[in-house]
Amino acid sequence: MEKRFLAPSETAKAIIISAETKASLSTVRLLILGIMAGAYIGLGAFASIVISQTLGNIDIGLKKFSSGAVFPVGLMLVVFSGSELFTGNNLMTMALMDKKISFKGLMRNWSLVYLGNFLGSIALACLIYKSQLVSGPVLDTTLSVGVGKMSLSFQSAFIRGILCNILVVLAVWISASAQDIISRTFSLWFPIMLFVLCGFEHSIANMFFIPLAKFAGLKSLWLDIWISNLIPVTLGNIFGGAIIIPTVYYITYIVPAKEK
Repeated sequence: MEKRFLAPSETAKAIIISAETKASLSTVRLLILGIMAGAYIGLGAFASIVISQTLGNIDIGLKKFSSGAVFPVGLMLVVFSGSELFTGNNLMTMALMDKKISFKGLMRNWSLVYLGNFLGSIALACLIYKSQLVSGPVLDTTLSVGVGKMSLSFQSAFIRGILCNILVVLAVWISASAQDIISRTFSLWFPIMLFVLCGFEHSIANMFFIPLAKFAGLKSLWLDIWISNLIPVTLGNIFGGAIIIPTVYYITYIVPAKEK
C-alpha cells in the first residue's frame, strides 16, 4: 500500500533538507519568490476582507469563520508555487540546530525573503487600492481591520504573533508530511483557518492589511505602523515559529535519532 504521509521523524528530516536548499538559493531568486509570496498572502487577506465585509452585522463568529475559510488560499499559493514566505521559513532554524546551515545563511534568507514579502504585499495593496475595489462596505472593513491592528499594545501584538506562527509553521510541517495535493491542501487550511478565527497576528499579512488601510485613509505614519505592529508581530512570529516549534521537534525527533 502506498504511503500517504511521512512520520514526524521523517518530516523533521525533510524540513532540514528543505532548509538547506532554501539557504543556497541566489539573491535574485529569493527576492522574486519572496515578492510573489507577499502578494499571494495579500490576495488571501483581501479575500478575507471581501467575504466578511457585511457579516459582522449578522454574527461576529460567522464573520471570523468566513475570513478564516478563505485566507488560507494565500499560503496554499505560496506552498504549491514554491514561493518563499518569511514566517514559514522560520522553521529553517531546525537546520541551524543540526549544523546543516550557518547562522549567516539563515539571516541572509530571512532578510531577503522578508524584504521580498514586504515589497510584494505593498505592491498588491497599492494595486488593489488603485483598482477602486476598496469602497463601500469593503472600505469600512479595511479601515476597521487597520485601526484594530494599530490599536494593539506591544505585548498583545507580540503574543498574538507567537501564537500565530506556531500554527503557521505547524501548517507547513503537516504539509511537508503529506504526499498528495489533497492532503497538503487540507493540512494547510485547518491551522491557518484556526489562527485567523482566533485573531492572531501574522506579520506578512499585516504588511498588506495595514498599508491598504493607510492608502484608504488610515491616519498612521509609516514609522508608527512598524513600531506599533510590524516589529512586535514579527518578533512574536520568530519566537513562535523559529524557536518554540523547531526546538521542541528537534529535541524530540532529531536528537534521539542521532543518539542511536
